[in-house]
Amino acid sequence: MSALDLVLTTLISEFSDMSDLETSVRVTTRLLLAAVLGGMLGYEREAQGHAAGIRTHMLVSLGAALFIIVALQTNFDDDSLSRVMQGIVAGVGFLCAGTIIKSEGLSQVRGLTTAAGIWLTAAMGMAAGTGHGATAVLITLLALFILHVIPRLLEKKTRVSSGKK
Repeated sequence: MSALDLVLTTLISEFSDMSDLETSVRVTTRLLLAAVLGGMLGYEREAQGHAAGIRTHMLVSLGAALFIIVALQTNFDDDSLSRVMQGIVAGVGFLCAGTIIKSEGLSQVRGLTTAAGIWLTAAMGMAAGTGHGATAVLITLLALFILHVIPRLLEKKTRVSSGKK
């Protein structure tokens, strides 16, 4: 075997993790779903003027999905997959802690909703990565409802109870 043959064989084996069409479609679908759903949540946050926007949410969701997909492709047992998930939750929790800003007094805390949204985005990415696409879509729709509709309902209730129209 020549050196060129050895190099080509090695390169082919390095990219053999998606060796058939079914695996390629499955991995691509899961990653695209994670990115799109993360982007939907990020777009909502960015439209509201928050620093953690579309790119942050897409990357968190995509990263969580990728960790899960690689663990599944490596045929991790349930305990190992559980540790990967725990690592994602803890790591993203650390990232979220950096988005929370506390000033003087308890009422001066900002960034909690953004942190919770990033944390939820990681969970959504894990759902997409494990092949639970319908669950990931449902999570996204519920989160958009919470972020977009609930504040309007609370604002309307506040106006009604204060006598303003």
